[in-house]
Amino acid sequence: MKRVTAFVASAREKHTYNAVRQFLDSVQSVGDVESEIVVLSDYDVQTCRGCKTCFDRGEEYCPFKDDRNALIDKMMSSDGVVFASPTYSFQVSAIMKIFLDRLGFAFHRPRFFGKTFTSIVVQAFYGGPKAVEYLDFVGDALGFNVVKGSCVNSLEPMTHRQHRTNDRVLRAHSTRFHDRLSRPSLPAPTFLHLMMFRMGRTKVRLLLDESWRDYTYYRDKGWFEADYFYPVRLSPFKKAAGHLFDYSAARSAKN
Repeated sequence: MKRVTAFVASAREKHTYNAVRQFLDSVQSVGDVESEIVVLSDYDVQTCRGCKTCFDRGEEYCPFKDDRNALIDKMMSSDGVVFASPTYSFQVSAIMKIFLDRLGFAFHRPRFFGKTFTSIVVQAFYGGPKAVEYLDFVGDALGFNVVKGSCVNSLEPMTHRQHRTNDRVLRAHSTRFHDRLSRPSLPAPTFLHLMMFRMGRTKVRLLLDESWRDYTYYRDKGWFEADYFYPVRLSPFKKAAGHLFDYSAARSAKN
């Protein structure tokens, strides 16, 4: 059985919560899936103050002792993850942004490989598609297999036509998500992902040392010698491209 956890960034259980519940019910109707909705406002997540301790020394040295790690544990124990937010001032809500800021170190040290991710954004007037694009980018940077998110509308009073449109969007979205959830979890990287990994890891190896947490993390994961973040069979063309990316990053580091 697959486990899906949705993180809802709204302080009230209305449009965003209901859209997520509908989405999860639809996913569960397709296959063997259990789900949980995590309302972020029910947890203590402090606002990042930019001390960079998590970047330099490690996330365990963060001065805040809040619920961040409990939320990360929920993500790690899930096969699928959903980030859902209403649009406030044309972007994701403050609760969502605070949560993502506290995950900043994981963009340097991604760890959610093999897990399926998607986003749901609820808008009244404007900003929803851009917020979806942002959340999907975040999911990709964290290492997830990303299924393009969806935007639904909640302008009140909502017409029957809009209800039907939202239902259709969420139903199609849930089918795409379940399909990806059911496929092999560690796909071969695209050229863009391969380039980002090889150039990033080469610069970490050449420009940093053991006093930096990024360096020790990459070293301990064996990434300095690996083809990619996880074991994967690369085509001869991608193997050659990987070596080229390493060479380019090494030249750039010397300059």
